[in-house]
Amino acid sequence: MTAADFAEELKALDSTLRNLESVLDLDKLRRSKAELEEAASAPDLWDDQARAQQVTSRLSYANGEIAKVEGLRQQLDDAHVLLELAEAEGDPSAFAEVGTELISLRKAIDELEVRTLLSGEYDSREALVAIRAGAGGVDAADFAEMLLRMYLRWAERHGYQTEVYDTSYAEEAGLKSATFAVKAPYAYGTLSVESGTHRLVRISPFDNQGRRQTSFAGVEVLPVVEQTDHIDIPENEIRVDVYRSSGPGGQSVNTTDSAVRITHIPTNIVVTCQNEKSQLQNKASALRVLQARLLERKRQEEQAKMEGLKTDAAGSWGDQMRSYVLHPYQMVKDLRTEKETGNPSSVFDGEIDDFIEAGIRWRKQREMAGDAA
Repeated sequence: MTAADFAEELKALDSTLRNLESVLDLDKLRRSKAELEEAASAPDLWDDQARAQQVTSRLSYANGEIAKVEGLRQQLDDAHVLLELAEAEGDPSAFAEVGTELISLRKAIDELEVRTLLSGEYDSREALVAIRAGAGGVDAADFAEMLLRMYLRWAERHGYQTEVYDTSYAEEAGLKSATFAVKAPYAYGTLSVESGTHRLVRISPFDNQGRRQTSFAGVEVLPVVEQTDHIDIPENEIRVDVYRSSGPGGQSVNTTDSAVRITHIPTNIVVTCQNEKSQLQNKASALRVLQARLLERKRQEEQAKMEGLKTDAAGSWGDQMRSYVLHPYQMVKDLRTEKETGNPSSVFDGEIDDFIEAGIRWRKQREMAGDAA
């Protein structure tokens, strides 16, 4: 690229960043940060732990967003200066450094642009993620545990707080199901594109004949319920069962009956929680998951009513959306966006941002096409 090409690229990135700064409304974000800092400094903040966690989480998010945008603006300004120096000195190594900076800037600004596409009613909320083993026996249970680790590693990479509410272990290996929360703003909007059926193809480590096995796991992502949602659950509409928490292989990890299973009688929705220390805490966590499921059901019914379609309660599980192939070749491919990589190890270690970003863009394009129709 020539100096003129670099200058044109910087101009385009500057224009894109200005648009994003306007959409994100930095002044409003700074005012929100100041209000949250005031709330976080209140001496009685931790008297209400749920509210305290919400305040600190939102403050951390606001700080991160402001730092991210201001950092990009500084990086862009520095790139302009670097280009001017490179032109003045005619230094090929300086031009190469400008090119490297442009690649980094383009990627970071693209990521920020994806964030602005999250404008759905519940997109700004924290997320509840449920993973269930599907067809494939012990391989499917093992796959479910691999997906749980993948999402927890993804959250860890971003500095997002997580809380595992329930893990139901399979008899031989892996998980029958797991439910966890990602406590970060926009976690729901970000992770909602992960909902669907995931497929794994590999040589089964559980088959003594070394045969190739295909297994499936379902991922469901729900928005966390807030006080304004009015999701009331009368006591006479639920059945609460308590039982002993257990770990892998059915070994007791708790000597009291503290695990809780709640059945919502009108819908037959069942949720469990066993990872808290007391029965009361497990019941509270299970009720939060039940409220989230009922909120999602309500959202689907309202959407179906608007579209004049019959709702499908299982629709959130979606169709097959991503394939993880470990044999006879190595590839992870999203079947909706065609996004793929030849490095499954990195994906299972939580490097899934490219897939999430492609999914968000794909969803936005479908929404725009639907509006146009």
